[in-house]
Amino acid sequence: MKIYLIRHGETTGDVEERYGGNYDDHLTEKGIAQSEQLAKKLSKSGIQIIFSSPLFRAKETAQILKKCLKCDLRIVGGIRERNKYGIMAGMKKSEAKLKYPEQVKLLEDFRKTAKGAETYSHLKKRVIRAFRKIAGSKYDVIAIFTHAGPIRCIVREVVKAGELKYVGDCAVFELEREGRKFSLLNSDNAIFE
Repeated sequence: MKIYLIRHGETTGDVEERYGGNYDDHLTEKGIAQSEQLAKKLSKSGIQIIFSSPLFRAKETAQILKKCLKCDLRIVGGIRERNKYGIMAGMKKSEAKLKYPEQVKLLEDFRKTAKGAETYSHLKKRVIRAFRKIAGSKYDVIAIFTHAGPIRCIVREVVKAGELKYVGDCAVFELEREGRKFSLLNSDNAIFE
């Protein structure tokens, strides 16, 4: 099986410098254009079905590819972004820094948990369970639209390909599954540490 693991396009929260997580923002005009370019790039990929996080930014990106490929789209709650920011989700970063400086400091380590946030341990269990279920489907070529947090978790914990320093808008990770083993074939718009 070939899996295209994809991050959504640019969002209103990105432009407004907000903490994302479970903050449910939309694509910007640039994000829509990025998604359209991605759809063109993947138009001959053979993708048979698309799985998407339920958050608007991922669904909107996935819908653009769905329209191009004319394939089914399924929403999977388990691949949604981690509420890493807790009480700061949706807040402008400059405001959070003034109001919650100790909570902002916790964000430097992905294993630490801000007040009201989902733990990394919970994210890991949720995402890996959902990813393995999707990867166990009957298709030969699939696309998964999700977020930087779940992508980092999958690449780190399942694929064992190392740590990601940067996951850009519409970043694509081409994975291959053979039995229970996953390998990274290629990545685009991402930087490993």
